Amino acid sequence: MAILAVIRDLADLKKRLNEITVAFDKTGKPVTTGDLEVGNAMCAFMRNTINPTLMSSAEYQPVLVHAGPFANIAIGQSSIIADRLGLKMWDYHVTESGFAADIGFEKFWNVKCRYSGLKPHVAVLVATIRALKMHGGGPKVVPGVKLPEAYTKENLALVEKGCENMVHLIGVIRKAGINPVVCINRFYTDTDAEVALVKKVAEKAGARCAPSEHWLKGGEGALDLADAVIDACNEKNDFKFLYPLEMKLRDRVAKIAKEIYGADGVSWSADAESKAKMLESDPKYADYATMMVKTHLSLTHEPTLKGVPKGWTLPIRDVLIYSGAKFLCPMAGTISLMPGTGSDPALRRIDVDVKTGKVSGLF
Repeated sequence: MAILAVIRDLADLKKRLNEITVAFDKTGKPVTTGDLEVGNAMCAFMRNTINPTLMSSAEYQPVLVHAGPFANIAIGQSSIIADRLGLKMWDYHVTESGFAADIGFEKFWNVKCRYSGLKPHVAVLVATIRALKMHGGGPKVVPGVKLPEAYTKENLALVEKGCENMVHLIGVIRKAGINPVVCINRFYTDTDAEVALVKKVAEKAGARCAPSEHWLKGGEGALDLADAVIDACNEKNDFKFLYPLEMKLRDRVAKIAKEIYGADGVSWSADAESKAKMLESDPKYADYATMMVKTHLSLTHEPTLKGVPKGWTLPIRDVLIYSGAKFLCPMAGTISLMPGTGSDPALRRIDVDVKTGKVSGLF
């Protein structure tokens, strides 16, 4: 999936599928899918997967669906091919970057844009009042259990404290030299005062901001947001990468940790540092992208630390090598590489009346 997200054409797919490392021999040399003579067959099976799926919104706006690797453990982007098609077909092309500005946007900015050669005009940071309240110190949310009252009743103090996280992420986007727009994904439990507070804080931090009720009203509910995005697109920007390609792996990780996550520094396990030194000294890894593996639930490696934590160090326990996608993946904390759902997912409560076609349990 990560390879599919970054390829440019069928030849690129074939090359990368033949370069996947599956093992190392006794001398430490990588054993690849090409060595095993299976890469060409893999490409033959996947030849049609390079074509995005054309779908539509409920209001028949065209949508290209293509690739979806998780941003906490991979690149977290829709495909470069879909972006190139979209830019040729429409006046405005919106592409997804998953899991917040600290990991999803950082990878879009420093990895995907390098691979694609494309430069964005604007980045939309989606915020909800509930998420801001959690970052402000709100009570723990347990999947399948009713939300605590703090998330369904007005609480300006929690919102204001949680906005520190939003301001930090606005700053991340501005480091890229592009224009940030905050979308307040507004739900029926959010009050006018809470929305006004978020808008005020976002604009003070240098971002446009608009509430949106697209989940309820469709496109009509997102008109103010669309206007804000168009205005931002019409402004000049100064897009620039966070680090040069010549920067060594450990220096890149330190820069990301300090400037994007807000860490004081990085600590490396003995094994991780040894592997990093080996990778830095081997010229075949010189053009590999740095793909951080970190929880999406916190700016830190620890999911329970919300807001904008201070005085912490990012621990790196290993560096994974994805030679097909050409990623070096420093692993922060104890994150699992196998994503999964909660023990009581909301899908259990979603149903449809077969007589009326009405769906229930979505909200």
